[in-house]
Amino acid sequence: MLRISILPHLQIRDDTSPAPAPALDVSRLVALLSLIESTGNIAQSAEAMTLSYRYAWGILRDAETLFGGALIAKTRGRGSTLTPMAQQLVWASKRIAARLTPTLDSLASELEIELKKLMAASDPAVRIHASHGFAVAALRDFLDEQKVRHDLKYCGSLEATAALAEGACDVAGFHVPIGEFEEETLRGFARWLHPDKHCLIHLATRQQGLFVRPGNPLGITSLEDLVRSDVRFVNRQLGSGTRLLLDLMLARRGIDTTRIEGFNNGEFTHAAVAAYIGSGMADVGFGVETAARRFGLEFVPVLQERYFFALEKEALRSPALQGAVGAMKSGMFRERVNALPGYDGTRTGLVQTFEEAFPGVVL
Repeated sequence: MLRISILPHLQIRDDTSPAPAPALDVSRLVALLSLIESTGNIAQSAEAMTLSYRYAWGILRDAETLFGGALIAKTRGRGSTLTPMAQQLVWASKRIAARLTPTLDSLASELEIELKKLMAASDPAVRIHASHGFAVAALRDFLDEQKVRHDLKYCGSLEATAALAEGACDVAGFHVPIGEFEEETLRGFARWLHPDKHCLIHLATRQQGLFVRPGNPLGITSLEDLVRSDVRFVNRQLGSGTRLLLDLMLARRGIDTTRIEGFNNGEFTHAAVAAYIGSGMADVGFGVETAARRFGLEFVPVLQERYFFALEKEALRSPALQGAVGAMKSGMFRERVNALPGYDGTRTGLVQTFEEAFPGVVL
């Protein structure tokens, strides 16, 4: 099965010198620095990258010459550690990857679609438009392994459900909070989702909350803390389900968003928010627990939500959808969802009507 990947390639060069040297491959440098940070050992890190010790030192020396400062420091009892400059390089790379990966994955999927048309592939692919999430990414990988053809585009929840209504996709991924904001959030999708026409597949229940720096040095414990003058916030982008949910919660609590420093700084993914905080550019963000844990941040739970895929009832009969639904119902995939911090895969793969999923709620 044809699968395309697009990866960012980072290069830096000094254009101020009379005879500029070739650009430095920062991607390899950052990978080496990340390993040194975790192992404290240059030789072990070089071996993990299948590089000779001498070659690894050459990469470090070239970078130190370019940046005009040391990247590695020797610390008694801790081995090799990263200098602040090296730490900033690592975090910058993490931010870039977190911000660009969903966009590049979507572009790769679009290219796959066009190439498959030229290759005259006979079996149809499931077209998925979905709000970005770790369980969605896990599903993409699992469908690849199970040879289930699919095309995934990341977008906001509202955009995904609108695409389903317009026939631009077969499956739309969106999420709805459990509790006081459930009905209000669900009604926001009423323009595109219709209980008589559509059904739902439960992907996962997940935990949303505040990301804070290790040790929570500012003592942030609630949404009310966001208006403090010593707190810098980083938000999700307009149109994302998480941004819509946060707006609802702040409005219900009477919190003035103009008093929140950084409220208009929007990132495209939960991981990008976490990377932004991890690099020291903000103190707090809002998103799913998995992102906070992967970037070494602490997490303050606020609420739980359910992530669903919406699709037309009639589409369940199609061979393409049957393969995807079968994969989601498998125990192997449920285990992967449960392995994600803050995710619960107990109902993963469950097909429901709107009445079953949201009893008493009328769209």
